[in-house]
Amino acid sequence: MSGYTVETAALALGAVKAEIGRAFIGQAGLVDHALIALFAGGHLLVEGVPGLGKTLLVRSLARAIGGDSKRVQFTPDLMPSDITGSVMLDTRTGVFSTRKGPVFTNLFIADEINRAPAKTQAALFEAMQEFQVSLDGESHPLPEPFMVLATQNPFEHEGTYPLPDAQKDRFLMKIIASYPRPEEERALVSQVLSGGTGAVLSVAGVNSVLDREGFAGIRDLAASLRLDPLIVDYAVRLVSATRENPAIESGAGPRGSLALIRCARVRALMEGRDFVIPDDVNSLAVPVLAHRLTLSAESELEGINGNRIVEGLVAKTEAPRL
Repeated sequence: MSGYTVETAALALGAVKAEIGRAFIGQAGLVDHALIALFAGGHLLVEGVPGLGKTLLVRSLARAIGGDSKRVQFTPDLMPSDITGSVMLDTRTGVFSTRKGPVFTNLFIADEINRAPAKTQAALFEAMQEFQVSLDGESHPLPEPFMVLATQNPFEHEGTYPLPDAQKDRFLMKIIASYPRPEEERALVSQVLSGGTGAVLSVAGVNSVLDREGFAGIRDLAASLRLDPLIVDYAVRLVSATRENPAIESGAGPRGSLALIRCARVRALMEGRDFVIPDDVNSLAVPVLAHRLTLSAESELEGINGNRIVEGLVAKTEAPRL
C-alpha cells in the first residue's frame, strides 16, 4: 500500500484537490465525485450545458495524479475504430500493425456521448467493464488508472441517441454539472484573463502530487477500509427499495449496491476515516442510483425524476446506528 496510512492518504487526496483548484475553480461537488469515481475504479457521467469546464477538470485531475488525458468529440459519424483503434496492413512491408485509439489513456473524455450511434457507444463497453480493448482478436490492457468521463447535453435532442440502460449502468455515478456561483465565476474570469487572451484554458499551474504507485496505494487502502455488516445491509435495503416503488418500472440491480459501497469507502477515506458510516452511503445514493432507474410512464408524465425518487427513498429507509 505504498506506506499510506488513512491520515496520509487523506492528506494526499486533499493535495490533489488543491492542485485541481489551481485551474478549475468552484463546483467542489463535481471535483469530489470525480475523485471518488477515479479512486473507486469507476466511470463518471456528467450532464450539463457546454462551457462549464468539464474538460478542464479532467485535464487538471490527470496532471495532478501524474497521468494523461484525451478527449473525443462524439458525433453521428464517429466510428468505433475512432475510439478503440484498429489493425492495419502496411502495404510496403506486408505486415499488420496495431494503431491504438485515444481510449488508451488514463482519463478519457467522451464529450457529448449521446451524439454518437449505439455501435460507437458500445465500443466503450469492453473498455469500461474489462479495462481492456480487443483488436483483431487480441486483448490490449488499458493504462492504469483508467476512467471514462462522459458528458451529455440535457437540452438538445436533435441528432442524439439516448444511452441504453446497459451502458448507463456501467457508470459508477451520474451527476448534474451546475452553473458556478457568481463569486466563483468572477474568480474564474479574473484568473483566465490575467495572463493572456483567455482563448486557451491552461493547466500549467497544476503540479503532479501523485505517481502511479501512490495512486495504487490510496486506491487499495480505500478498498480495504472497515465495513460493518450493517452498512452493507443498509446499502442493499436502499437498492432493494428502488425495485418496490410503483413509480419505478425497473430498479437498480446488484451493481448499484456494489457501487454504493465502493464510493462510500473512498468518501470515508477522503474524510480521514478508516471505516464507513451511513452518511457515506446516503450522501452518494442519488448520483450512484438515480441513473440506474427506469421510471414508469406515469412518473415521466408527472415530471418526476430519478433524483427526487432516490431522495425520497433515502428519507424513508432507516439508517443503522453504529
